[in-house]
Amino acid sequence: MAGDFEFPNGLAVTPDNGTLIVAESYGNRLTAFDILPDGGLANRRVWADLPDGFPDGICLDADGAVWYADVPGQRCVRVREGGEVLQTVGFDQGAFACVLGGPEGTTLFVTTAPWPPAQDGSRSGRVVTVEAPARAVGYP
Repeated sequence: MAGDFEFPNGLAVTPDNGTLIVAESYGNRLTAFDILPDGGLANRRVWADLPDGFPDGICLDADGAVWYADVPGQRCVRVREGGEVLQTVGFDQGAFACVLGGPEGTTLFVTTAPWPPAQDGSRSGRVVTVEAPARAVGYP
């Protein structure tokens, strides 16, 4: 239904089921589509240009912002449509995925691991939590 992505990764759907947002890691952007009643996609547009970001996993919050995990940047970044950075949380490993959850929906769960990966077969990935300013919405 849509092509010509630059390493598509995370996906999120707004709570009204009206918009699909795709993280393009090598495109340094979040791309959005309108979701049509029949499930088709239309109106492709740049939701946020991220010149210094490599978005991987993403999630949405109730303020209409997107959190994206950034592997080489070792961080999660919260941005609003248009690309304004609202918050950055740094880690000592690459951040691969993030999701909001917990009892109030305001805990940001982040999976992290060394990048590039260790060559000795060691396992050192983690799930890290951070309190976020807005609760989870949408899908995932």
